[in-house]
Amino acid sequence: MMGDMRQSLLRRDALSAAKEVLYHLDIYLSGQVQNSPSPSVDTPTLELVEEFILHRRMSALQELQLLEIMCSCFQEQSRDAVRQLIFSALFTLQGNQADESRMALLGKLVSMAIAVGRVPILECAATWLQRSHTVYCVRLASGLVDDYCSLLPGSMVPTLNNISSSSPQFCCQFITAVTTLYDLSTEELSPPVELLQMVVSWIQDDPRLVLVTLLNTPASSSQPMGSLDLTPLAGLVCWCVKSPLAYRRDRKQGLSNGMPDTKPEAGPLFSALHLSVLQVLLLLPGVLREKGLLGRLALMQPEQLTSLISDLSRLLEELNPLQGDTQTHTQLTLERLAQALQVAMAAGALLCSREDLRALCSHLPHNNLLQLVLSGPVQQSAFYPHVNTPPLGYSPRPLGPHLSAHSPHPTSRSPHPSSYPSYPSQPFIAGMAFPFRPSH
Repeated sequence: MMGDMRQSLLRRDALSAAKEVLYHLDIYLSGQVQNSPSPSVDTPTLELVEEFILHRRMSALQELQLLEIMCSCFQEQSRDAVRQLIFSALFTLQGNQADESRMALLGKLVSMAIAVGRVPILECAATWLQRSHTVYCVRLASGLVDDYCSLLPGSMVPTLNNISSSSPQFCCQFITAVTTLYDLSTEELSPPVELLQMVVSWIQDDPRLVLVTLLNTPASSSQPMGSLDLTPLAGLVCWCVKSPLAYRRDRKQGLSNGMPDTKPEAGPLFSALHLSVLQVLLLLPGVLREKGLLGRLALMQPEQLTSLISDLSRLLEELNPLQGDTQTHTQLTLERLAQALQVAMAAGALLCSREDLRALCSHLPHNNLLQLVLSGPVQQSAFYPHVNTPPLGYSPRPLGPHLSAHSPHPTSRSPHPSSYPSYPSQPFIAGMAFPFRPSH
């Protein structure tokens, strides 16, 4: 039967053949969902998809028409299970030569779905982002940012503003992907201001947006190795903490190269984002307790914190730590780090002992608030039942190499030095008494 269908498709033009394969997918997978307890796509069907949708050469007009047909196909299919299977048949990466065509077509389809508001496609794309390897998720996100920031500057915020309410799961996964992509390690990997504005707007409108994937994921499920984090919290914390030093570095490099500083000011946006992230962390205990994961699931992994501290040390090396302006930015960075650590530990997002934190932060410059946080909670230990105890379990995603191992932007970095004589190191006074006590 498949042989006869293939012969029929070979006699058609590229667009007509692709449309016929989509129709076949819809009929075949609808039957699978109705009649099979575990519906799946067989190999002959995948081969038809690759040959007649991914490999056939089309003109630009035919490709646009194909994207419109796909949008209609997903919009008209009322059953989500069938839509997800069709999307999986088209875009699940198979580890073969067709994957490049898959990624190219996927980027164009999701970009069009954003532009014309095709929510079913965005919901399928959110599932794809949750199940695919980080490298490909970052690649998709990068293409979307290019489309709406580079090709159509000024279009990102108005175009994407309403998507947070219509497809929160896609927005949550998109934020996770862009915080992975833009790690502020270089000026090129600092998030565009338009993107930052949109992320801040989304989270301010609904702080729980950051937790949508966590809320929708069963506690017993596991994530694929190398996939995106369950929430963008770790990436957002890195943005907020590193931004004062990273943007100071970028401005300094631009001035030294004779380039005028014409970039919009991102500082207030990062300040607003930092406040929003702390508010999200305060929501966590209730969410984790409801799912039976309080004290068992670390949404901020120790290796992510290690990488953040290492990045801060490198940023401090690149700047003159004794310069007054740099001192101001350094103290702001350390205060944000201290606030994030304290709230994350109190909320159960970071399962790490204070002894480990003191060792990690031992080479950072002195900061009063950070000293206070690292010395221990002011309240009795029972106030934080899950902070100073070892985790009861582990993240549902198996721990693998550090995320940067999958980064599509490899960088060569010098070894981390053991000491920094140019500024005073962070002293740690165990059991030090502090005059401040909360009154409530």
